[in-house]
Amino acid sequence: MKFTKMHGLGNDYVYVNAFDETVADPAAMAVAVSRPHFGVGADGLVLIGPSAEADFAMRMFNADGSEGEMCGNAVRCIGKYVHDRGLTRKTEVRLSTLGGIKTLQLRLKDGSVDQVTVDMGEPAFSPASLPVEWPGERIVNQPLTIDGQTHHITCVSMGNPHAVIFVDDPKAIDVHGIGRQIENHPLFPRRTNVEFVRVRRRDLLEMRVWERGSGETLACGTGAAASLVAAVLNGLADRSAVVQLTGGDLQVTWDSSDNHVYQTGPASFVFDGVWLGD
Repeated sequence: MKFTKMHGLGNDYVYVNAFDETVADPAAMAVAVSRPHFGVGADGLVLIGPSAEADFAMRMFNADGSEGEMCGNAVRCIGKYVHDRGLTRKTEVRLSTLGGIKTLQLRLKDGSVDQVTVDMGEPAFSPASLPVEWPGERIVNQPLTIDGQTHHITCVSMGNPHAVIFVDDPKAIDVHGIGRQIENHPLFPRRTNVEFVRVRRRDLLEMRVWERGSGETLACGTGAAASLVAAVLNGLADRSAVVQLTGGDLQVTWDSSDNHVYQTGPASFVFDGVWLGD
């Protein structure tokens, strides 16, 4: 199986051109290729294939083999892949995901994709849309107590579920311990991503993320979008801000005119390879 390793701000996946390659069991393949030392080493597996309703379709699988609805960093990488590898000459690409169709604006430098702006769509807040077992229409700054420690969560769906927690210093947080507990909490029947966010200024957020099915990653595009939306809902930020992730920065805007969230950031090739199997 031919593959390409790519990353968006260090959020790295193994990408497979499903026009040319067949992956019989992508969940098992995701587990195999994601393992460091014994595999390629990645946050998961992404398949790029045909779509009846868009230019291309994406399926993404986390490192534990679970299938995710959407990944902002992976979407940007697909934009670079399909253009720079000659699958399209368009600079506006529509991509079908389990979280809906996303529109990508490709920004070129010397003929190659340098930055990608993704229309992430409208955020959703109802407990049913996430899903989360919680009464009411929205979950904004609500207390969740685990092992005697109370965390205030704001829940946002960006096509996948997020629980955002505002903290004084993300670097001081036990992301692995708290993130794993909240991800697998019974409140979230399909588990959840967890973001730990500090508001440095109204136009500057700092974030660490625990991704559902992959653990802590260097960046999460949907998590950055959810964090800005949550900050606005809590009156902590303006509708456009830079989100500083461990792997780098994303520009995120929640546009009041159409209620869509737009995200701009880089995408990078790492290497090409051939998976020979065990």
